[in-house]
Amino acid sequence: MTPAQAYDALYEFSAPALVRQTYLLTGRRELARESVERAFQLAWERWPEVARDRDPVGWVRATAYEYALSPWHRFRLRHRHPEPPPADPGDRTLLNAFLKLPPPRRRTLLLYDGVGLGLPETAAETEASTPAAAHRLLRAREALAERLPELADPQVLHRRLAELASAERLRASGPPVVRAGSERRVRFWTRAAIAFTAALVGSTALTLQTAPTRYEPPVPQGEAVRGVPPRTAQGPLSDEELELRRKLRDQLQDGPERLVPGLG
Repeated sequence: MTPAQAYDALYEFSAPALVRQTYLLTGRRELARESVERAFQLAWERWPEVARDRDPVGWVRATAYEYALSPWHRFRLRHRHPEPPPADPGDRTLLNAFLKLPPPRRRTLLLYDGVGLGLPETAAETEASTPAAAHRLLRAREALAERLPELADPQVLHRRLAELASAERLRASGPPVVRAGSERRVRFWTRAAIAFTAALVGSTALTLQTAPTRYEPPVPQGEAVRGVPPRTAQGPLSDEELELRRKLRDQLQDGPERLVPGLG
């Protein structure tokens, strides 16, 4: 297969499930779709690396989870308003209890009891040690069982998470649309980098042209000399001086009267 065909096959195979998982992680439908699409855009930008990875789906899943759990989303206007909860009361209660878990425990619980990863794989994807991942998992199960005792059995919890994710109608854009978006992002950042480099080169050249080539010591501030009166500004002209200036301006600037003195 060509790189585009392999990418499309990976996207069609894993994108729908990843959108549902990210919805459980965040409780937001639009953010789940956006996170998965952004992760696949990054995967297309680094496709040689992703294609050779032993678990391409895990690479995209980790990227989508990281983007979805970013704390910067809270400053976006559309994320300040809550989304409509699930229609089923049981699903609504489960989602609220799940979202009250701290993000690291929520992610660990979703990977282990929701996706079905092993404990070492869960620890590696969450960038934690295996004992730390086990501790997060146990504490998350305990906190969830306190609110919903019927979910104390991991098998029941796995089934309920799958039912909750499947109950929502979540869509992801087609792979050609995501690939086109990734290529647009690459072109935009490439042009931005070229423009920034050109501006940097231009400013550097201007600085080299206008900057002094030798050191010029600053002119010291003037000091008063004892016995020498300070210079004062010229005051207004007197009436005689004004009359003389008017006569000089009215007379011709050239002519014999300027060369030959008048008689008497």
